[in-house]
Parts: sequence; C-alpha cells; structure tokens
Amino acid sequence: MPPVKQSKAQISAAASAGGKKTKKKWSKGKVKDKAQHAVTLDQPTYDKLIKDVSTYKLVTVSVLVDRMKVSGSVARAALRELEARGTIKQIVGHSKQLTYTRAVAVADE
Repeated sequence: MPPVKQSKAQISAAASAGGKKTKKKWSKGKVKDKAQHAVTLDQPTYDKLIKDVSTYKLVTVSVLVDRMKVSGSVARAALRELEARGTIKQIVGHSKQLTYTRAVAVADE
C-alpha cells in the first residue's frame, strides 16, 4: 500500500504535535545562607576578642571568622594585633594560612 500524501499543513501540524511533554524541572540544589559578618570591629567584639582568643589552643583566620562573626580581613588584622601584643604566637607562617596558638608563659627552671 503506497503512503498517503499529506498536505503541508498536515505535516507541520504533526511535527508540532510531537514532543509536547513538559520539560524536566531541574532542582535548584541546596542554597546556603549568605553570612552576615562584621566588616568593622566594634568595641564589644574587640573586648570579646581580647578576652577569648587567649584561651584558644588553635587560632586561625577561619576560627575567628567562625566564632566572632567577622570578615576575613578583620580577622587577619586582629591576628596581627594580638601577635604584636604577645597574646598569641605564630606556629606556621604560610602565605595562605597563618596558624597561631596561645602564648604560654614559660616558667624559669
């Protein structure tokens, strides 16, 4: 049996009718909340920093950012200030990660 001849209108209607399913919706994934960290060091935060950091065994920029809710640049400046005061001492001085510990007074023997 020979194929039935279709008009151009019928061909275009058949072509546009195919594939009318709804497209798959991709999930947006888990969206992390934007951190609202302080970009300046106010007096209460500064006092807390001076008081609490001397008790930390490990002090890094990321520790200060996490615990004090300050930005990374503020945390780096605070670490330089605390080291100058003698509150903390540097263990590792890498270009990307500075690691400090509390300064413990060594007893004379």
